[in-house]
Amino acid sequence: MDFKQLGKSGVKVSEICLGTAFRGQKDDKICEKVIHRALDLGCNFLDCANYYGQGRSETIVGKALKGVRDDVVLTSKVWSRMGDGPNDAGLSRFSIMREIDRSLKRLQTDHVDVYLLHHIDTDTPSDEILRAMDDVVRQGKATYVGSCNHTPWRLMEHIGICDAQNLAPVVVTQNPFSLLRRYQVEGELTEVIEKYGLGLITYSPLAVGLLSGQFRKGQPAPEGTPWTGGRMDLEGTLTDQVDRIIQVLFDIGKEVGKTPAQVAIAWILDHDQVTAPIIGPDTPDHVDDVFGGIGWTLDPAQRSALDDASDVSLRNFLA
Repeated sequence: MDFKQLGKSGVKVSEICLGTAFRGQKDDKICEKVIHRALDLGCNFLDCANYYGQGRSETIVGKALKGVRDDVVLTSKVWSRMGDGPNDAGLSRFSIMREIDRSLKRLQTDHVDVYLLHHIDTDTPSDEILRAMDDVVRQGKATYVGSCNHTPWRLMEHIGICDAQNLAPVVVTQNPFSLLRRYQVEGELTEVIEKYGLGLITYSPLAVGLLSGQFRKGQPAPEGTPWTGGRMDLEGTLTDQVDRIIQVLFDIGKEVGKTPAQVAIAWILDHDQVTAPIIGPDTPDHVDDVFGGIGWTLDPAQRSALDDASDVSLRNFLA
């Protein structure tokens, strides 16, 4: 396992980040085993949020990290709706200061290492949001702060406010990135990341499992996936171009002795601006599969084949 510096911070994180939403796993004990397996393989970077399972994921993570918490770089997030009240969502100072305490209680820790704004809140002034996040850091409840799903201009606004007011700086951004969803990262966001030295952690690297090799055009979805039973539009999503990308993953995998998922992860890791992709395994076996994407690199011809197959017409895929 290689470790990378998280933006301009001094902390180093594993090149794979373990996502802990566990949307497809109902057994909490298996969820804990997933975490332990990732840690055993050298992962020291865990991503969580208050919203995942309405606190369930944070509770699972808190139990799983007993005895090893100090060796893990742990994130959580704030923004999502956590109740029916008027202040149970968003990024007001009220919400941020309340939700960090609730998250810490569920996580059984006195701080998170990275506290993230889960989405944009257009109702709350940026100054209020960033001053509250600064206070979370000053109170020792978070070490670093960052954002998720923010546009390049919003990210630059936050960077400027933090710099001008001497607030805790934005050190990391989290955005979707995969062979099926390239263009929210490539382009202006990459320019911001490189200019300001931000860390980049990317989610949905396998596009909700489509790049795992289990899905092909004209075939039914495997049982137990988000695409099963019409919950998501598999037929409309699995276009000819998407199926061609999957075929390229199979072809390259055959050349190098890797699974399609491992090739898809290697493609993401071949981008220098990416600190770590966030994987979302629901079983220890899934962890083993995805971790097979590290420790090797695509050759230039393989990288070009994947770039070409995924270019241009997928700009709005899974938007």
